[in-house]
Amino acid sequence: MNYKELLNEVTRLLDEFQEDKQCIDSFTEDTARDLKNLSASDQKFIIDTLYGCIMHKKLLDVVVNIFYNHHGKKLFRVDRNLFIVVCYLATFCLDDLGLEHFSRIIKSLDISKMHKFLSFFFNISNLTTHIQREWSHIYDAAVVDNNWITPLLRWCNEMEVLLDQLAQKMGRGNLPKKSPRKNTKPREFDLTQPKARPLPAPEVIPQQDKPKTKPVPTTTHRTPKEPEILDDMKQRNRQKALQILNEANSQQFRCANPQKSEKTQNVISQILQSHDAGLQFDNLYTSGSPATQKINSLPVRLNTTAILREGALYNRQLEEELQRLERLSQGASEPSTFLQWQKEMKEKDLQEELAELERRRLEGRISHEEAVLARERVLERNHHKAQQTKEETAELMRKYAEKRLREEKEMRELVQQVADGHKNSKAAKAKLQEIKQRIVKEVSEHSRELLSQALEEAQAELSRKMELIRQIRAFESVPLVRQKFVNDTETGGHDLLCEMSLAELRERLARLREFEQCELEDRRQRIFQEKQLKEQLLLEQLDNISLRRTLAEQAALRSQEEKRMRNELREAVSKDERVLTLQKTLEQKRQERQKRKTEKNSMKRNEQVLPLTLKSTLNKKQQVLEEQHWQELERNLEQQIYGTVQQSSKKNGAGQNHRRVY
Repeated sequence: MNYKELLNEVTRLLDEFQEDKQCIDSFTEDTARDLKNLSASDQKFIIDTLYGCIMHKKLLDVVVNIFYNHHGKKLFRVDRNLFIVVCYLATFCLDDLGLEHFSRIIKSLDISKMHKFLSFFFNISNLTTHIQREWSHIYDAAVVDNNWITPLLRWCNEMEVLLDQLAQKMGRGNLPKKSPRKNTKPREFDLTQPKARPLPAPEVIPQQDKPKTKPVPTTTHRTPKEPEILDDMKQRNRQKALQILNEANSQQFRCANPQKSEKTQNVISQILQSHDAGLQFDNLYTSGSPATQKINSLPVRLNTTAILREGALYNRQLEEELQRLERLSQGASEPSTFLQWQKEMKEKDLQEELAELERRRLEGRISHEEAVLARERVLERNHHKAQQTKEETAELMRKYAEKRLREEKEMRELVQQVADGHKNSKAAKAKLQEIKQRIVKEVSEHSRELLSQALEEAQAELSRKMELIRQIRAFESVPLVRQKFVNDTETGGHDLLCEMSLAELRERLARLREFEQCELEDRRQRIFQEKQLKEQLLLEQLDNISLRRTLAEQAALRSQEEKRMRNELREAVSKDERVLTLQKTLEQKRQERQKRKTEKNSMKRNEQVLPLTLKSTLNKKQQVLEEQHWQELERNLEQQIYGTVQQSSKKNGAGQNHRRVY
């Protein structure tokens, strides 16, 4: 953006700012967010200028008001903020910008307006009289003189050059501009347009005779009969298929008779009886005891995880067994004591829960009462505040009435004073003229002193610069020594806390390497010891696992021996005469039951008198009764067999005790 656009943007923002409704910090932050699409330098210039104009608004308003009082008849009030921005740049930023940049800014704006404002502002009489006096009412006179008036007076001579340039531009702008020379433009000849030619007559198209063709046959637009014939055939076939299906469902099969003859039924019953007689459900079938010693059993190699897992399993089993034994020794296995303790704990928990519920209920009631009291206190406080506000309002109204009376009295006195002043106006004008002449004389003397002082300061500054240039040239004329000697024991001389020499750096690096080597050796030794401890732990776990496995194998051998003894005892019992007799009786009973069942089925097929529903109900009841009767008989026989087996085992138990292996 150019200077004109930047100043127009600042002027627009000043027009939008409302001092009584907006804060300067929040307004500048919002402005910075809106100006993100601009460059960083443009953003900084706009924000700094806007902030400075708002902060120094009182000083700038004084200058612009005086300017409008002198030249306000020929200027618009719309340009007020533009003059405020130019006044801020000339007062506070002229040293930073420089005369060149300031001139570019001024020349980018309206030349006549800027010439009027700068001629007024950089006038020595205006600066030392009106502006300085009004500024001294806002700030201290010494601050105004040192910070603003003196720097502006130093720039007055240089501003004269800028004002002359603006005046020259204004003079050139008043000269009449030469009108541009018009070039000759050729035009076409104004010739008579020829008449349009008439259109030719259309050619006559010869008419051709109609060809003699046969008429379209009637079958072309007639619906064929084949689809109707096919639909009728489909309908007849469907009706025929439905009729055959109904007949098949209503009539029985004629290919075979489902009822069997009596001879066939007798043969089937004999086959079933022979098959049931061959079944032996009570016999024991075994494949023999497994081999106690396995030949060529290959060892299973365990990894570290499997060893630790199995060791942890054995340790947990051992701890559980010890805890169980401890509980047995302490009498914790008695159910009555445990139930009594459980009942007491449940009662205790119930009492605590009821107490907690009662406590919560009481806390809720207390909080409700506290809320009611707090609400009453708030209402009382608000009532008290309202009463106090009413009293303060009445007091303010009374003071305002007194103030109005006092102001009216002062206005009457002022009117009287003005009336008295009009009477002595001539004397006052003469006195005022003398005062103005004295002030002008003092200001001119003060300005001459300031100019002489500024000239002396400029001369001193020029001599100081010349002396500095001479010293720099003298330093540059001295030849440089290119050879540099390095001492390892000296520091760089940069005045840093962490500064050290090259020899000290090497020594520290050597010590650091030794320390790292010692740490590496210690780590290696620690890792080696941990590895040895881990191997020792694994060996102990393997010994423990092998011992447990040996004990488990011995326990398995003992259980196999006991199982073998029980099988021998069971075989001996099964060969007892009473047991065999009972088994035969049981088999006879089963055959008799099967026979009765077969006869019952034959009777069922021969019965044709009773209705089908009644007969099925009676058969079911009879079958249930017979089943219960035979089940009762089988249960009694099994109990007799079991009692006989127990008696035989008691008799043979004393003779078999010496064979058991523990």
